[in-house]
Amino acid sequence: MEFDYVIIGAGSAGCVLANRLSDGGKFQVALLEAGGRDSSPWIHVPVGYFKTMGNPKTDWGYMTEPDPGLNGRVIKWPRGKVLGGSSSINGLLYVRGQAADYDHWRQLGNAGWGWEDVLPLFKRSESYAGGSPEIRGRHGPLSVSDSAVSRDCVDKYLEAAVNLGYPKNDDYNGSSQEGVGHFQLTMRNGRRCSSAVAYLGPARRRGNLTILTNTPAQRLVFDGKRATGVEVLHQHTRKVIKARKEIVLSAGAIASPQLLMVSGIGAPDELRDHGIEVVQASPGVGKNLQDHLQARPVYKTTLSTINTEINSLFKQGLIALHYAATRTGPMTMAASLGTAFLKTRPDLKEPDIQFHVQPFSASEKINKPHDFNAFTASVLQMRPESAGHLKLKSADMRDHPAIHPNYLATKTDQDTIVEGIRIARRIARTEPAASIITDEYTPGPSVSDDDYDAILDWARSNATTIYHPTGTCKMGHDPMAVVDDKLRVRDIQGLRVADASIMPMIVSGNTNAPTIMIGEKASDLVLADAMSPDGIELETVQ
Repeated sequence: MEFDYVIIGAGSAGCVLANRLSDGGKFQVALLEAGGRDSSPWIHVPVGYFKTMGNPKTDWGYMTEPDPGLNGRVIKWPRGKVLGGSSSINGLLYVRGQAADYDHWRQLGNAGWGWEDVLPLFKRSESYAGGSPEIRGRHGPLSVSDSAVSRDCVDKYLEAAVNLGYPKNDDYNGSSQEGVGHFQLTMRNGRRCSSAVAYLGPARRRGNLTILTNTPAQRLVFDGKRATGVEVLHQHTRKVIKARKEIVLSAGAIASPQLLMVSGIGAPDELRDHGIEVVQASPGVGKNLQDHLQARPVYKTTLSTINTEINSLFKQGLIALHYAATRTGPMTMAASLGTAFLKTRPDLKEPDIQFHVQPFSASEKINKPHDFNAFTASVLQMRPESAGHLKLKSADMRDHPAIHPNYLATKTDQDTIVEGIRIARRIARTEPAASIITDEYTPGPSVSDDDYDAILDWARSNATTIYHPTGTCKMGHDPMAVVDDKLRVRDIQGLRVADASIMPMIVSGNTNAPTIMIGEKASDLVLADAMSPDGIELETVQ
């Protein structure tokens, strides 16, 4: 149980690291995953997120604390607990974010993280047939495709947005994000292309890669200020897995900071409250928690939608047979079909809101659909100012930390969500959407466009996460930074963090693609440090 590199977490970034570090057979690599194998067929059927989210076999089942910004509500925060992590249970949406996001990271002092630096990594990771080859990758392991499913209610809503004056954009991952279009998906031949499928698939049989599932990390082991191993539960027994070179923590924006804290890296007062010996004072661990909050206007429609098309076992059976025979149809549908990246104010340089347009509706995505035909025009603020934090409940990794999202805490965030809802409504009142909509189900006519407070209160009472927690082990050089721009935990040797937690600021869009990019970047950084300036491998630390 001793390896050159130990990767904790087989999620969007961890699978990338396992592939890249084991390539060539030079290093012995262990990949540890708290969840099980990705063997459930619901993981690989694209629409299976309806079954995997909320399932304790594949979802950690996190819950937030009562949040003042949501009128004291507690909401679910699904995160993947399986090979592939959240990329195995997410909505399959592929969004890189804006070039300005990464240039901002660079301006914060993070050398090597500007758009020109990370674009080659995005290209290296993906295989996409469309767009410009100068910007899009053609031969990467991660299959990205356009949706083969279209729905009239979504298309007419998008057409209405264009008629209202918003630009059409066939590739929001291209030279400009702004505009209206359809989502690109992490899908291959009608099946989900998770990070596990893309990166572990080609690497599983390598003799120098050991994949240990159902092996949750309990704490990191140190020799002074050097991380030397990780204590795990494996086959109901506590064991220590040693790392000769480095440990890379890729457990996600909740578990990565939690593991650091229970291992003695965090705010000293908070650690001592739970009897944890301080290895390194790092007050930023668990802070800077950012997420995208979605408000979800729902419109009843004269057109057929998923709501009524799956409301009987007979209809579901026909859809399943069609998928089994052709790998097409409703079972290949991502969580959303249509999108738009728009500005709430004309003075903005870049879009600040994003739409997720879905040909179904429900009180929550993991609940049953409504019993009437309707579609959802979900809207979120892409760059929230509000930031929350995580707090330990105990020194035991098995106790989920307290999650305080702190949504809608600033005036800018409140103004943006209110204006986003107003824009969603204006599009709905524009042809051809107006002709197919019979009723605004929610917020509903009792919430006037002119009543700012009523719209904001509706958002506080109804909005929910769109599953993008980030930032809790942020990269930087200020006192609250947890890792430096090479992803090394500050003042600790042999330990890096590589997942969505290192984002100093959340990206403008869905977070799976950027997290895979972070895995690619981390792989390059680790391998570069394995070589001396003369190209000779450094001595292994014993």
